[in-house]
Order: sequence, then C-alpha cells, then structure tokens
Amino acid sequence: MSGVHKYPTISFRVSPRERDEIEAKITASGMQKKDYFIRSCIYNRVCVVGKKEVVYRLVEELQMMQMNLIDIVSQFEQQEVTLSTEGIKEMRNDCLSMLKAIMWMLDGARYLWQETEERKEKSPDSSNC
Repeated sequence: MSGVHKYPTISFRVSPRERDEIEAKITASGMQKKDYFIRSCIYNRVCVVGKKEVVYRLVEELQMMQMNLIDIVSQFEQQEVTLSTEGIKEMRNDCLSMLKAIMWMLDGARYLWQETEERKEKSPDSSNC
C-alpha cells in the first residue's frame, strides 16, 4: 500500500544555520541522511545538564519498570504467568531500551561526579597549593 510505512517517523525543526551544519556533516560522512541521523542519535555522546525535570522523568520510568518487574516476579513465584511470551519480550525490550538510555545519559553526566586528575591537582584544598 502506498503511503503506509512499517515504522514511525521522527521529525524535528532546526534553524537554517543548524540545517546547513547538519547537511555538511551528512555530506562529509558519505552516509544517507537516515543512517546519519540514526547513528548520530544512538552513538553520539551527549553532555547532560542536570535538571530536576529530567531526573523526575527517569525516576518515574524506573518506578514503572520496578512495578512491572515486581508483578512478573510475583507471577513467576505463583506459577501463574498471565503475560504472553510476546508480552514478556516486549517488556524486556522496553526495559532494555530505557536502561540503555539511562546508562547513556549517566555516561554523559559523568563529569558531574567524577573528578579528573587535572581538577584534583588544581583543587585549592589539595596539598599541591
């Protein structure tokens, strides 16, 4: 069928300057646009700026995952699993995707809690002053 796609579309708006920069990087990469965007979104590092709204969203996602896992454990213990094999696979994929996203974001925010050797050496309370 024409106009029917198997997977959903992701779109966003950019300024003319941002578009020029993106187009230049795509041309330089030699990749198709869709491949460039997919790889950029999945594999590029992101510098995370701490905002409580972001943290609250993550906490909500983790709480939802916890409730689902508690429910599944309870079903396994009672040997009354109501979730289909497909449902378990879907839940596993959802949890795995969210955990990967959280780990990716935490990796981008590592600078917030890990001191580098350079910062330790320059620290005013260190014995190097």
